[in-house]
Amino acid sequence: MIEFVILPSMLELNIKDETSRLRAVILGTAESCGSAPKLEDAYDPKSAQHIKAGTYPVEEDMVKEMNAVAAVFEKYDVKVFRPKVIKDYNQIFSRDIGFVIDNSFIKANILPDRDREIEAIDHVLKQIPATHIFKLPEEAHIEGGDVMPWGNYIFVGTYTGEDYPEYITARTNKGAVHYLASLFPKKKVVPFELRKHNTDPKENALHLDCCFQPVGKDKAIIHKNGFLDERQYEWLISLFGKANVFEISKEEMYHMNSNIFSIAPDVVISERNFTRLNTWLRSHSITVEEVPYAEIAKQEGLLRCSTLPLIRD
Repeated sequence: MIEFVILPSMLELNIKDETSRLRAVILGTAESCGSAPKLEDAYDPKSAQHIKAGTYPVEEDMVKEMNAVAAVFEKYDVKVFRPKVIKDYNQIFSRDIGFVIDNSFIKANILPDRDREIEAIDHVLKQIPATHIFKLPEEAHIEGGDVMPWGNYIFVGTYTGEDYPEYITARTNKGAVHYLASLFPKKKVVPFELRKHNTDPKENALHLDCCFQPVGKDKAIIHKNGFLDERQYEWLISLFGKANVFEISKEEMYHMNSNIFSIAPDVVISERNFTRLNTWLRSHSITVEEVPYAEIAKQEGLLRCSTLPLIRD
């Protein structure tokens, strides 16, 4: 008797920019994320701030916020994958653990304490041809929040100072920039030196998407102080055009206004309290799906941080 084994269909990855119509995504999970970490275990200054103040977010609230995002994806017929739940383990920020450029999935070199997060999406990775999955060499550090494909460009947030090892907030180094340039030789890899601070969240751009993100087809959100080199900020202003750029304040950057997420050039998911930004987006004929996400934002991450796009049209 012949037995037939039904193999899972393979995912045809396709990510060329930040805003094309989304078809498939990994959305992190807040289920069983555990209690507030000890202060010495905090990965970023904003989390540390809320641990000290006793205002660190609780699981129930964060699950509700992520469910609101899942509901928006369902509304727009987006295929959603979720990580396997690991007991008492934070798996909210799926963007940190990997990213897709064209048809390639690149595993990030994340903080050692977070290695189990990539194992929790193994059921997704098994649907990607092994020849399309890449892992950076050990000396190349990178997280997905620092990587933005934009047509022929790959924007990369980095920090290359000699004091790199002293910053828990420095996540992507020049080794990763060189690796991406070698992996995608037909694209122009553009690095941006980000401002880092271990204790002041208003002076810290944890990832590139904490101070910059393209929206629509030709617009961008940006926070000038997130860039150490003003010339790199000016280059972005020139690329998108001053009239197409929404500049956010230090306070808005702190609340993660640049960390929204595009479902299409004319549809974004944004935090409901981002009044000024959401008004600007609507003034440019972009539909804004507002969700509550202020609790998750206390961990210095928001909507882009908790999503890992796999397929866009």
